[in-house]
Amino acid sequence: MRFDARRILLIIGGGIAAYKSLDLIRRLQDGGARVRSILTPAARHFVTPLAAGALCGERAYTDLFDAQSEFDVGHIRLARDTDLIVVAPATADLMARMAGGLADDLASAVLLATDKPILLAPAMNPHMWAAKATQRNLAQLAADGVHFVGPARGAMAERGESGLGRMAEPLEIAAAAAALLRVGRALSGKRVLVTSGPTHEPIDPVRFIANRSSGKQGHAIAAAAAAAGADVVLISGPVDLDDPPGTTVVKVETAQDMLAAVERALPADAAIFAAAVADWRVEHSSGSKIKKRQGRPAALALVENPDILATVARRKSGRPQVVIGFAAETEDLIGNAKAKLVAKGCDFIVANDVSAATGIMGGDSNTVHLIGAAGVESWPPLSKDEVAHRLIERLATHLKDAT
Repeated sequence: MRFDARRILLIIGGGIAAYKSLDLIRRLQDGGARVRSILTPAARHFVTPLAAGALCGERAYTDLFDAQSEFDVGHIRLARDTDLIVVAPATADLMARMAGGLADDLASAVLLATDKPILLAPAMNPHMWAAKATQRNLAQLAADGVHFVGPARGAMAERGESGLGRMAEPLEIAAAAAALLRVGRALSGKRVLVTSGPTHEPIDPVRFIANRSSGKQGHAIAAAAAAAGADVVLISGPVDLDDPPGTTVVKVETAQDMLAAVERALPADAAIFAAAVADWRVEHSSGSKIKKRQGRPAALALVENPDILATVARRKSGRPQVVIGFAAETEDLIGNAKAKLVAKGCDFIVANDVSAATGIMGGDSNTVHLIGAAGVESWPPLSKDEVAHRLIERLATHLKDAT
């Protein structure tokens, strides 16, 4: 992560996760960022202005009516004299106040007055996150162009509480901030189609053919594209993941369902096919459970599924300007990926080694190679979120260069 002396204003909300924000200051500074901080009144119950100010190297701001800073309308200066505002933790209350346009304390006034990008790292109890009011506020903020990182699943501060609502880790927030500063709203006005997850091909009502894809990489790509300002349609097979904020999600089961959904979602400026689509399906799935017969396995006649990537990449009309496919291989990674690039007719292939030893299938990190007409670009091991941000950065550059 490199910030190259970019200015970041960190607003610390009032939640137990506020203690992580002190570590976040260091993570941002390690990348070269210049960090200022604002503490909400509730945040001061968890961390002190002295601690935040000592780490930032200048005073922490707390009061809208501070005589030392408001003589020159300090809240407006704070809102504008920055490159990015990060809110961590972003509590349910702070999100509600943002969505409603309130401005009766320093943090909310700065957030309303800024014309800079805003990145929220939500943190709250899972029931508060799932509440209809919070989800309405989330949708409104996403529509207003606010960016999000997290929340994650995990244990809460309350004993016995666990679920979705844990604040993203400082390194993840810093990576999202770095990516946002690199890309900004580079995909504003663009429509991006993303596929994600596995497909399930039914054998009978209780069995199906599938693979080990978790959908984490595809969902991260959709989130990164939305953060870059794109109108994102995410077509997802069965996954145990939450819908990325700011995206339109279409849920499907089979490869044939996915192809139909993709064709309905076109036209698009770019299409990224990260889904691990099953190559075959049972020719005639059974309407009732197949029973064992004297220990003999049932004979399954398989037929090939449609090739979604090739179908879209080779369209004679209505083809997206950029088509990106994925190659999940266990041997001869680069050779097989180059062959796939030619065979499918796409613009780029993201190749990764999914051998069991890599832990990529279902894991949180990835090691990929971006293959295109110009050659092979190998990336170091990264989180799937960082892979997504880098890929969207390349996509934005490619679309800009092509215009």
